[in-house]
Amino acid sequence: MIRRMRFATLSALLLSLLGATTAAAQEFTALDRYLEGLVSWRAEFTQSTSDSRGRLREPQRGLLIVERPGKFRWVIGPPEQIMVADGRNVWFYDRDLEQVTVRAAGTALSATPAMLLAGTTPLRATFKVMTAERRDGLDWVKVRPLRTGGDFREARFGFAGLELRRLEIDDKLGQKALLRFDNGIRNPRLNPADLRFEPPAGADVIGRPVE
Repeated sequence: MIRRMRFATLSALLLSLLGATTAAAQEFTALDRYLEGLVSWRAEFTQSTSDSRGRLREPQRGLLIVERPGKFRWVIGPPEQIMVADGRNVWFYDRDLEQVTVRAAGTALSATPAMLLAGTTPLRATFKVMTAERRDGLDWVKVRPLRTGGDFREARFGFAGLELRRLEIDDKLGQKALLRFDNGIRNPRLNPADLRFEPPAGADVIGRPVE
């Protein structure tokens, strides 16, 4: 349950960066600069997590493919888990459990901090966005939900120019996650099949997709 919650939180965070727009008369941050002209993105990553007592878990490797607005594919493992937002539905597949969960995109995104990679609402209508102190050779931006009840307390994005290199997340249960992105490609041509999902044969499907 904790593993699934953490996976959903990270994926939802990435979802809302995808369609967010910059706001006039607001501080122009490295996050705003990164979003300008962003159409698609593909990157590999390593994820390290720790629980509320600081105990580290085994690092995981993953792949992220995003397309604005509102589409992405997020794969992480082991054990392999996949989340796909196809513009209408958000699919979550846990290979270990042989289980697929599907929800309408609007419902899924409104229930999580999904507005940070997919743009269901303007970024600053839902989050407080602040420039943070530069460290580790990166320009950092802090993001906090404006309302209580979200899946995370704070996220920090680390940029090298127009490259997103790191993402740090503190969730509401005191768990922390660090994602280090490698081999990022800005605005690549994507394979449409990567942004679709078909439940594997034999998997239990929970929920009904929007057709």
